Amino acid sequence: MSPKKKLFEQFARVAKSLASPNRLELLETLAQGEKSVDALAQATGMSVANTSHHLQILRDSGLAESRKLGLQVIYRLSDDQIPTLMGCISRIAEKHLAEVERIVREHFDTRDALTPVGRNDLMARVKEGGAMVIDVRPAAEYQAGHIPGAINIPVDELPQHLEALPHEQEIVAYCRGPYCMLAYDAVATLREAGYQARRLEDGFPEWKAESRPIDSGKPDSQT
Repeated sequence: MSPKKKLFEQFARVAKSLASPNRLELLETLAQGEKSVDALAQATGMSVANTSHHLQILRDSGLAESRKLGLQVIYRLSDDQIPTLMGCISRIAEKHLAEVERIVREHFDTRDALTPVGRNDLMARVKEGGAMVIDVRPAAEYQAGHIPGAINIPVDELPQHLEALPHEQEIVAYCRGPYCMLAYDAVATLREAGYQARRLEDGFPEWKAESRPIDSGKPDSQT
């Protein structure tokens, strides 16, 4: 076997590990921060045994890494560029697979016709005082990493915080990625309450993959 074919054989190991919707969902979840096998099972709705099986495949293909913490096994992405790889796959699928285009049109585009706020525009708008950023993911994911200045309001807690939000600024919501419904739900809630609101283009993993500044931990105060 030629060296090139040997390389392609190894590249195919990585590609093969991506050929599972369950493993893609695990990668999206890990892109928010490292998690235990139990936490990943709960987040994805899979059994612990099935989750562990898929994680071992991701680890063997070099896409995930693990460490022991007491009796728990903690997993993380092996590279911050993995969300970029997943984004390339999804964009090609949207462009060339009619079924993907239909799903996006019927279940995402119809939820929000306004153009999302671009990553390049967001921080400039925040500095100018024209926008406020909210992270609508669960608190643990926010604390693992978030956009600087973003306030964490998990989407299911948003109705209780509406009165504290400014009407004079546009509110930009973000979550786990382009197909995460949390930001769509948050924007719908905000607009129904009379706020100007839009989603951020993509989500936190895509922001991090571009080596943009991030913060971690819980801020001194929350809204």
